Amino acid sequence: MRSRSCHARDAARFVTPIEEIAACDGPAFERDYRPQYRPLVIRGLAREWPIVQAGLKSPEAALSMIEQLDSGAPTDIMLAPESEHGRFFYSPDLRGFNFRRERLSLSGLAQHLRTIAGDPAPIGIYAGATSTATHLPGFDQRNPLPLVADMQAIARIWLGNATQVATHFDLSDNFAVVAVGRRRFTLFPPEQTGNLYVGPLNVTLAGQPVSMVDPLAPDLERYPRYATALETALFVDLEAGDAIYIPTLWWHHVEASAPINVLMNYWHNDVARGGGFLALVHAMMAIRDLPLPQRQAWRAWFDHMVFGEDAAGAADHLPLHARGVNGPPSPERSEMIRRFVMQVLGTS
Repeated sequence: MRSRSCHARDAARFVTPIEEIAACDGPAFERDYRPQYRPLVIRGLAREWPIVQAGLKSPEAALSMIEQLDSGAPTDIMLAPESEHGRFFYSPDLRGFNFRRERLSLSGLAQHLRTIAGDPAPIGIYAGATSTATHLPGFDQRNPLPLVADMQAIARIWLGNATQVATHFDLSDNFAVVAVGRRRFTLFPPEQTGNLYVGPLNVTLAGQPVSMVDPLAPDLERYPRYATALETALFVDLEAGDAIYIPTLWWHHVEASAPINVLMNYWHNDVARGGGFLALVHAMMAIRDLPLPQRQAWRAWFDHMVFGEDAAGAADHLPLHARGVNGPPSPERSEMIRRFVMQVLGTS
């Protein structure tokens, strides 16, 4: 049976608020906040954006601004039937999904959102992670975020109605800014991974694996360890103009509650070639099913070469030219490792 007592809208009794900070510039953020590896909220960071101001007058005004800038290029649209109540997830048998994908311009989506805004039980529909550079030329100049100016972040827009993104993590750091509507973020630290009941790794909704638990109606009989995860959860409700910083690998569930919502996000510090996630999947094939003594032996290797405090110096006893793939970080070392892995896998 499902427990409604942990419904996200009533979660304040169970979870801790996220730390809130004042607006700051990029250097101050890098110095004072990023090293903490914790989510942070910056209220009103984008309050003066034209799209925020337009949306505060009326969501339709914000949609008009999007339509004026739209290049007309189609983007991926996700659609879930009314019966799913805005939740995008797997089908019950896990052989597919409870939604379909189509291609549509942002203007076409905006027009559809207007049409269904007053529907008491609408379909769930949104465009996710659409690049503003290619689909909304001029948007970034009109709605700048100086905080990320030196972070090589790519601005992406999420446009839709009252929907929820399943609890997932990203392989990049992220600033998310609510431009129109409202959103609730519920976050869990990476060490709660085992209590979130991770879904399939290689068949995903939109990239990264998700938690199988529905935070709005958690089934604690089927997923009892989720109650432990909730004890560490962080939550925040964001209004238009508010921003949140989410470090890589932090789990987060996002619920948009207004009939028309716009979110901007800025992924940065992207990992190369899948980063640790691909290494994890390969380790499942290469190590996880070995006998216990061998797994323990490999754990010693990983501690020495990867996770130990002195791992970066594991080859310091060798001359620099002889350290090879275990040398200090550099583009040359990255290419050496890539070639080494490809060679080994190609002959396996």
